[in-house]
Amino acid sequence: MSDSPHEALRADPDIGPLVAAHGELTLDPASDLFERLVVSILRQQVSMASAAATRERLFDAVTVTPAGIREADDEILRDAGLSRQKTRYVNEVADTFLDRDYSLETFEDATDEEIREALTAITGVGDWTANMQLLFAFGREDVFPVGDLGIRKGFEAVVGEGYSRAEMREYAERWSPYRSYASLYLWRASEDIAESVAEVRED
Repeated sequence: MSDSPHEALRADPDIGPLVAAHGELTLDPASDLFERLVVSILRQQVSMASAAATRERLFDAVTVTPAGIREADDEILRDAGLSRQKTRYVNEVADTFLDRDYSLETFEDATDEEIREALTAITGVGDWTANMQLLFAFGREDVFPVGDLGIRKGFEAVVGEGYSRAEMREYAERWSPYRSYASLYLWRASEDIAESVAEVRED
């Protein structure tokens, strides 16, 4: 295996041209797991613009920490633009983080699958949302979130159409152990869709 993700992916016939076109895209792990998880919940099944507006209102209205969310009245969360369901979800996440004292450090030595299992045990957090945390909170290098619409559209544009999700996962093995980086390039390949749909959860 090559020394770096970009070196490895430059040699790949599918991803190599995207590395040449977009340069060396990097993972930029978040500093706060709870905050990043809340943002992912806001982005479930809505446009990027809608999620951004809700995020701004929520962060203005409350302190986005487990205690801050639980201390806030549900009506404040609803006024910020959260649906009844998402209000429940962020409360569930806050409760779990308070009960278990979860943070990035909690999972420092955990495998990707252990993190996925812990997060998906929380109501409102499915595979898509857990994968977004592995990528954008933990900066794990070998995640392929096939449930994401942008990933599937990028895959179709770069590799071709007609692949089932299982076949996509199998195909993506060639990008291991840097499937997260390959995913960043597939998102770039589907930017026109990603901009309008954002992170679409299909758990």
